[in-house]
Amino acid sequence: MQITNAVVTGAASGIGRALAARLRADGAHVTLADIDAAALAVAAEELGAASFPADVSDPGAMEALAAAVPDADFVCLNAGIVGRDLGAPWEVSPEDWERVFAVNVGGVVNGLRAFVPRLLAAERPGHVLITASLAGLVTFAVGGAYAAAKHAVVALAEQTAQGLAGTPIGVTMLCPALVRTGMSPEGEDPADIAAAALAAVGEGRFTVVPDGWGGAIERRAALLASGAQPEPPAPA
Repeated sequence: MQITNAVVTGAASGIGRALAARLRADGAHVTLADIDAAALAVAAEELGAASFPADVSDPGAMEALAAAVPDADFVCLNAGIVGRDLGAPWEVSPEDWERVFAVNVGGVVNGLRAFVPRLLAAERPGHVLITASLAGLVTFAVGGAYAAAKHAVVALAEQTAQGLAGTPIGVTMLCPALVRTGMSPEGEDPADIAAAALAAVGEGRFTVVPDGWGGAIERRAALLASGAQPEPPAPA
């Protein structure tokens, strides 16, 4: 599809900003949304994009964002946080569980509730890009609330794709590994992740998975199906 009017959450930095930059380079009008108003203003000025400060965990804020961009045809539900506690589940504070799920899961739910009815009502091609994580496809012993939240995001993306089958609205799920963002000083270049995500959108693919991890994802599914005990995942 030809993207003409895009919305990107978590767009002040990292993958979100890289997605916005790529979309702008391809000629789309882009509205950047982020809770960090100062960084958002800088990104919007540098990219020549519109900005809309918003906390994705607030359903009202996401409704206001959708109302402000009524002709959006491409929605990137990308905002996410890692959290402070990255150990085993019992080592994570109640506050961390609540906030990470509110942003990572609630942000996707609120975005879907705000935008999907409008996309369907427009009766024209549209697309939803959801940023999950490799941590939502394989399970590590640690990772705190982030890992569990991203597993929930994977389920939401799958539900959304199945629910929108047969409509003009497509769905793509981005599952990066480590990316050089505010969450990690190491990993892939966000620009490369954005390019891969938008290529998948253009090809109509659902999942974008890091190279070398397909076998680990298949291994996890086989272990679950057989009843065997979980094993730590590793790339090929």
